Amino acid sequence: MKTPIVMQDLPPDLKPERLPNHVAVIMDGNGRWAKRQGMPRIMGHKRGVDALKDLLRCCKDWGVKALTAYAFSTENWNRPLEEVDFLMTLFQRVLRQELREMMEENVQIHFVGKLDVLPRSLQAEIERSMAETQHNQDIQFTVATNYGGRQEILEATRAIAHLVQQGKIQPEDIDAALFESHLYTKNTCDPDLIIRTSGEMRISNFLLWQMAYAEIYVTDTLWPDFNRSEFHRALSSYQQRDRRFGKV
Repeated sequence: MKTPIVMQDLPPDLKPERLPNHVAVIMDGNGRWAKRQGMPRIMGHKRGVDALKDLLRCCKDWGVKALTAYAFSTENWNRPLEEVDFLMTLFQRVLRQELREMMEENVQIHFVGKLDVLPRSLQAEIERSMAETQHNQDIQFTVATNYGGRQEILEATRAIAHLVQQGKIQPEDIDAALFESHLYTKNTCDPDLIIRTSGEMRISNFLLWQMAYAEIYVTDTLWPDFNRSEFHRALSSYQQRDRRFGKV
């Protein structure tokens, strides 16, 4: 008999059977948060890491099985060099520091995006963290790094075109399942809920294929201030939606 999953501290107004399986977050507002505090932008990114750690733990406690975080987009390279360098160093340091805890918490971590252009030392930490956590099963944590939805779709299209060119498949063999098998996210289910912080009403090139039927929740709260109460509000909103997936 399968042992039921115990959801720790799930707010009583939330229905366990109506929780999203997969939540994705566009973590916006670190720089503005820091500016409001009279701090340099990098302090907003540091505080943002704490908010993400808390959300990951909350997802695990409440029974959400997958979390994807938009950490660094293909467009973010256009930010000031000092900020980009800091972010690369921050990613590497956090991975190194948090790996033991991720193992203890049974977190399986994935990275998606064009990873081969990241600093070599960061690539090594990414590879190590994915290898060491690959058998963990409590929650799948995906970090989109140097990620762009358009780039992802273009790369999948090129890969499939090469298969056709080589005679391995015919054009009529191309369907959604084949296409999805060439996406960065091929090992992750589509998101049920996408949360965007800071009030911006755009998707910023994030999960363009995968979000086709995702529910979208936007909050004015800046990412470093996004906490369990904010997540509770997002889940409450989600549970009030009528997800028809194009049906009546």
